[in-house]
Amino acid sequence: MADQLPRIEEVDLRGQRVLLRADLNVTFEPETTNISDDSRIHATVPTIELLRRKGAKTILCSHLGRPKGSVVPDMRIEPVLRRTSEVLGAEVVALGGPIGSSVLEGVHGLSEGDVAMLENLRFNPGEEANDAGFARDLTSLADVFVNDAFGASHRSHASIVGVATILPTYPGLLMRAEIDALNRALSSDERPAIAILGGAKVADKLGIASSLAPNVDAILIGGGMIAAIIAAQGNPAGTSAVGKDEIEAAKVLLEDPALSTKLMFPSDLIVADEFSIDSSHHVVRADAKLTSGFILDIGPTSVARYTNVIESSNKIVWNGPMGLFEWPQFANGTSSIARAIADNEHAYKLAGGGSTVEAINAFGVSDRLSHLSTGGGASLEFLEGKVLPGVAALRQS
Repeated sequence: MADQLPRIEEVDLRGQRVLLRADLNVTFEPETTNISDDSRIHATVPTIELLRRKGAKTILCSHLGRPKGSVVPDMRIEPVLRRTSEVLGAEVVALGGPIGSSVLEGVHGLSEGDVAMLENLRFNPGEEANDAGFARDLTSLADVFVNDAFGASHRSHASIVGVATILPTYPGLLMRAEIDALNRALSSDERPAIAILGGAKVADKLGIASSLAPNVDAILIGGGMIAAIIAAQGNPAGTSAVGKDEIEAAKVLLEDPALSTKLMFPSDLIVADEFSIDSSHHVVRADAKLTSGFILDIGPTSVARYTNVIESSNKIVWNGPMGLFEWPQFANGTSSIARAIADNEHAYKLAGGGSTVEAINAFGVSDRLSHLSTGGGASLEFLEGKVLPGVAALRQS
C-alpha cells in the first residue's frame, strides 16, 4: 500500500532542488499542437503546489510522444509548459536540454518556490534505454527525486528507475493516490463488487479479468470483445474482422473455471449495416447468427441488465467502453453505463484506461467517480497484478 512508502509531505525541502517526474504526455488536436486533454497536467498540479509551499526549487520533467531518442520539433515540450503555467497560475521556466551545461546553469538561477521544466526526456536516447549516464546527468540537477508519473511507471526508463537508485526518492501525491485506488480495486472488501470490461481486444483484458475474478461477484463484458467471444463460441460475428489470436483469447476467457461463473455477456447488440458514423443500424439478439453487419454497441436490454447490477454494487472497476462511443448513434451503451456508475452514490468507483477516461470526460461524469486513473497501460498492468518498475523503485529507495 502507498502508506508503506515514504511521504514527501514530511520532508524539509526548503531550498532543495527537486526533480519531479510527471506524466504530461498529453493529447493534441489532430495535426496541431493544441492540447485537447490537459487532465494529466491538472492531476499533477497538487504535487507541484505542495513543493512550492515547501520552498523547493522544482524541476519538472516528462516525456511527450515517441520521438525515439532524437529531436522531433512537433514533440517539443513547449505547449505543455505553456498550459502548465496557465493551470498553475505561475510561470514555469523553460530549461531546455533535457541535460547539459545550460540546463545546470538555469537550475542554479532558480529561487525557492520556482518551477522549471526540462525539454522532452525522450529526445535523449538514454531515457528509454535506462542509461546510467543519462540518469546521472539528471540527478546532477537535483537533491531529491519525486516520482508522480504513475502512467509511465510500467517502464524501466532512466527518469523512472535510474534516477531512483541515486537520489533520495519519494512518491508524489498522484502516485500515492493511484497506488491506493488500484490496491482498493484489487481487495476483497466492499461486496458486492463488479468489474466492467470493454474495449477492442480480449487479449488485453485476460490478465485483468483473472486478477479481479477472486474479489468481484460479476464481470460485465462489452465493446469490441463481443465479436471475438461470439466467434469463439462457433457463431458468425457479422462483417467485423476477428483475428485468430483474439478468438483464441476469447476461448481462454470462456473456458477458465474461475471466470465462467462470473462472466455476464450482453443479450442484445446494436449492429450497423456499414462501418460508418451515419450507417443504418438495428437491435439484434446476441445469439443471432450474424452473417453481416458490424457490432458497434450493446443493446437496450443489456444496458438495463447491466444498470441493475451497477445500482446494487458497492465497488465498481471499469475499464473499456461498451461500444464505439465516439459516434453518437453508438454511444448509448457507454454513456448509460457511465451515468449509472456516477448515479451509484454508495459505491467505490474506479475507472481507468485511455478510452474509458475519454468517454467519462465526454459524458461529463468524471467528478462523480471515486478515482479516475491517469495510468493507461500502467493501470492495466497493476490490475493484472504485475509489479511496476517505477513503483518497485520507490519501495527500494
